[in-house]
Amino acid sequence: MEPRISIVTLAVDDLDRAAGFYEAVGLKRNGKITEGVAFFQMGEMILALWPRNELAADVGNDNRTPSGVGDCAPSVTLVYNTRSEGEVGHTLDLAEKAGGRIVKPAQRAFWGGVQGYFADTEGNLWEVAHNPDFPLDAEGRISLPE
Repeated sequence: MEPRISIVTLAVDDLDRAAGFYEAVGLKRNGKITEGVAFFQMGEMILALWPRNELAADVGNDNRTPSGVGDCAPSVTLVYNTRSEGEVGHTLDLAEKAGGRIVKPAQRAFWGGVQGYFADTEGNLWEVAHNPDFPLDAEGRISLPE
């Protein structure tokens, strides 16, 4: 696992209101990908806003009450984008061997890439993803398509 966070995803109750807030404070919303999500390039990272219920469903938690580490609906998910599809499963395996828990194994995502989720030892959720539409440069910096 390379030392980087590619995307910080915030769960929001009202996507339009939240996107409007971030635009009002000076961020520029990506105009290419706008259906049900808001992306903002933040230097070498991306800020993503995603409806809370959809993020919970994607993780596989569906707003359950906490019963163990990583079992509640996330408010923030850190995303580690990989350079290849195969690296998703490898990174999830590393996390599990280090004491994390696989929340969702690597699988094909509805948006066309590969993704999975793990919870660290404190229950913080990470998405591990390969998205060929969000390229990484040699240093691991991610960029949104224009």
